[in-house]
Amino acid sequence: MADTRDVVVLSGVRTPIGDYGGGLQSFTPPDLGALVVAEAIKRSKVDPGKIGQGVIGNVIHTQAKDMYVSRLSCVNGGMSHDSGALTVNRLCGSGLQAIVSAAQMIMLGDTEFAVGGGVESMSNAGYQAPAARWGARMGDSKLIDMMVGALTDPFDTVHMGVTAENIAEKWKLQREEQDEFAVESHRRAAAAIAAGYFKDQILPIEIKSRKGVTVVDTDEHVRGDASVEGMAKLRAAFKKDGTVTPGNASGINDGGAAVVLADAAVAEKQGLQPMARLVTYGIAGVDPAFMGEGPIPAVKLVMQRSGLKVSDMDV
Repeated sequence: MADTRDVVVLSGVRTPIGDYGGGLQSFTPPDLGALVVAEAIKRSKVDPGKIGQGVIGNVIHTQAKDMYVSRLSCVNGGMSHDSGALTVNRLCGSGLQAIVSAAQMIMLGDTEFAVGGGVESMSNAGYQAPAARWGARMGDSKLIDMMVGALTDPFDTVHMGVTAENIAEKWKLQREEQDEFAVESHRRAAAAIAAGYFKDQILPIEIKSRKGVTVVDTDEHVRGDASVEGMAKLRAAFKKDGTVTPGNASGINDGGAAVVLADAAVAEKQGLQPMARLVTYGIAGVDPAFMGEGPIPAVKLVMQRSGLKVSDMDV
């Protein structure tokens, strides 16, 4: 096999992060995907017909069409019918895996240009009726919330918030530390929004209704008024006397993002200006009961492969 190709990022764009039941509620995953794929291609200045592969990450299928979410996102985003499309699901890492998979296609010479990205509409997650296919013989029938299902560890059948509690207990993370971290996260995000740092990376989304056109162009989940005092008033959500609350836990959101990747040599030959170069990547697994630790061995693997150290990083 020939040497693998170097991969560069030509463009990247995202929607605003919509709150649960917020401004992006009316958009399906393929809707969001098509919008960001089209904009990423436009910004890359690559002929859409030259992009041979598209990979989209998605966890929760909200409708029958979502089983074709990558194909719909890519074709409706401007890619040709003879391009390929692949949907990947690595749960929280699905969008990143999509970029890695798209990069691998370039590295192996399958295509010179590829799109990688991810879409999710937690607001539109459906309910499954297990008895509907073959009939409920008698008695009540239940519906299963597929959003909660996606947030449930299938090994121990506990909510992901419980795995966060496991980590807090293992690493002796106090409630106050978590609240302070959450407040600082909101503060930094609010400051970045106020300074316009996210403006260039966000594609404003237009929502048309009988009342006119509304534009969503700002992340909705950020709470600029978050305070440690306010966080302290919230009760633990997943465990009695626990430390994880609705305030310091991860949010439930909607959104989409996409990047255009290229063979570095081809991009240079065509005079395309890269934003970044892919150095390497790392994928690792951990005990599901402590799933939040996953980035630790993955980052260690990246450092080992690249010869870099954590001290070399500026983020």
